[in-house]
Amino acid sequence: MNLLKPRGTFDVLPDEAARWRGVEEAARRVAGLYGFGEIRTPIFESTDLFVRGVGEATDIVRKEMYTFKDGSGRSLTLRPEGTAPVIRAYLENSLGRADTPARLYYLGPVFRYEKPQAGRYRQHHQFGAETIGAAAPAADAETIQMLLQFYAMLGIERVATMINSVGCRQCRPGYGAALAAHLAERKAALCGDCRRRAETNPLRVFDCKQPGCAEIIAAAPRVKEHVCARCRGHFDAVLGLLDEAGVRYTVKPELVRGLDYYTRTTFEIVAGELGAQNAVGGGGRYDDLVELLGGPPTPAVGFGTGIERVLMVMKEQGAASRDAGGVTVAVVAWEPDAMPVARRMLRELRAAGVGAEMDGEGGSLKSQMRRAGRRGIPFALLLGARERARGAATLKEMRTGQEREMPLDRVPAELAGLCGGGGGGR
Repeated sequence: MNLLKPRGTFDVLPDEAARWRGVEEAARRVAGLYGFGEIRTPIFESTDLFVRGVGEATDIVRKEMYTFKDGSGRSLTLRPEGTAPVIRAYLENSLGRADTPARLYYLGPVFRYEKPQAGRYRQHHQFGAETIGAAAPAADAETIQMLLQFYAMLGIERVATMINSVGCRQCRPGYGAALAAHLAERKAALCGDCRRRAETNPLRVFDCKQPGCAEIIAAAPRVKEHVCARCRGHFDAVLGLLDEAGVRYTVKPELVRGLDYYTRTTFEIVAGELGAQNAVGGGGRYDDLVELLGGPPTPAVGFGTGIERVLMVMKEQGAASRDAGGVTVAVVAWEPDAMPVARRMLRELRAAGVGAEMDGEGGSLKSQMRRAGRRGIPFALLLGARERARGAATLKEMRTGQEREMPLDRVPAELAGLCGGGGGGR
């Protein structure tokens, strides 16, 4: 009997879970800074929610959803993405207000039956944020800035922002017709999926990764040649706001994203460390989705980013292991005579609300410092012979190497102030 985990899934073990918590805490911090409230939706929803919301012709709906029938014969689907469930909850719970947009964020697993590879799993986890009821270009720019600030909080520095406009439902049909004509002339050279896409939903050819289709797609008409004046004005305003904020970006005309609900602005944040499929996060505007799911016309914009892919980029960029499960101080004593004092400091730090740990096996100064570094612990409290003679301890900041000495009786209060007194501090 095979009792191993299913293909495309993984276990998060204690050391790795500490890193996950660090990412999740950063997500909650940045959401709070921008005024977003957390929403938690069911892991499974009515299948029709995704067929209507994501798009019947998308690869997600056609190939990648985990769908089943319950005991009453209702068709249910494990959520393959987070936006449609949030909009369903927004409508069902009457969260809309005329005078202010709803700002909602979520953290949780999503499920897609796709080929497992580095950073892509059949169960993966997303952090997403949705601003519902905001039509102004400022909401698009703020959404991008919020996602970039989240990455910066985690020490991710080498990313690039790709952006495009896919137009609206008034101007996009003209582009769809031009693209369909381009594809029809080259139908024989397209893969089977793209031949079908060309007939049902031409924009979906941009999802294709087949080399034979890439040349045809590269020569295709561009959306920007067909967008209406209002969409062009909106896009130019978004770019102007990004310029004002100092956000560097590249306009990528072929960027359409993999879901049908996007309108106007679409964007991706990419990292070279992820290889060919290098998007670490992305999003855009979806002004028609609320209406499509039964609500009134309501503009909206949002993003989603994969936690697994974030952790991969952190590791590759040397920003990993910044969380040690709430521990901010490693108490380091390497001489037997210092152990009683070290244990007392450990107790007093924890009583003051400071996350602290000590290597119970002792070990050399070098080995204990190496372990603290691997664990991503921000500070080390050193208790050697010199410190004991002075009734003091040396506090070392692990990232900078800076050291300062302080009396033992002041250590708990000093570190509580430095670390926020709640355990966990970066």
